Amino acid sequence: MPSRSKRSRRQPTVEGRRSVIESLRSSRPIDRIMMAKRSQMGTQMAEIVKLAAKARIAVESVDRRILEQFSLTGHHQGVIALVSDTRYTEIDELLAIAAAAPEPALLIILDGIQDPHNFGAIARSVDTSGAHGLIIRERRAAGISPGAIRASAGALEHIPVVRATNLIRTIKQLKDAGLWIVGMDPNASEQYNDLDLKSNLAIVIGSEGKGISRLVLECCDMLASVPLRGKIESLNASVTAAIALYEAVRQRSIRSTPS
Repeated sequence: MPSRSKRSRRQPTVEGRRSVIESLRSSRPIDRIMMAKRSQMGTQMAEIVKLAAKARIAVESVDRRILEQFSLTGHHQGVIALVSDTRYTEIDELLAIAAAAPEPALLIILDGIQDPHNFGAIARSVDTSGAHGLIIRERRAAGISPGAIRASAGALEHIPVVRATNLIRTIKQLKDAGLWIVGMDPNASEQYNDLDLKSNLAIVIGSEGKGISRLVLECCDMLASVPLRGKIESLNASVTAAIALYEAVRQRSIRSTPS
């Protein structure tokens, strides 16, 4: 049987000052917080202590080597929160969240994003744009992890994430619920800002290198590209997601003027 310390090191973690702050703000269940001894008590560390005290979560002062043992990212910035197992949302719950919002549904579907940093960056854009959530593949794709949470600056602590066992079936559910599916494809003839993105919508972002898979492409109602005017032939997936999200936000923010 593994020792207690080895079992503890496998416990999910949230690492880094900003990520731990967002975990505390999201009211996520946190077992305890470990902070390096003799850490400088700057603004963020002080906020962690204050929020933890308010939530009655223990903050332990430990040697930095202990943090290194628990860290799964190698970038803990002197603070780690030990949390419960990763939480995912069911598709019905995500649709209910979107339906209850005052604006039309806006979701992102990731078709095989494997880099946790890309996944985290996209999650950050989902949160900052006010989109309602993310859908990812269960297999061969990045999931919620300490590295992804850190890359998202803690945004993954706030947004619902659905992990789909069958992405095609999940897209069908979205269509049945009245959402249009827009695939971001560099080969599409229509540009992203030529589409009407004001209706209930799910935007598909393909994997690094391969893009959207053939079967998912066939499920899309519309395809759109981002024009490239330099010598590089493609955009990072997280940049494409941010561009598409904020175009939808821009279109939805335009007020019709009386004639």
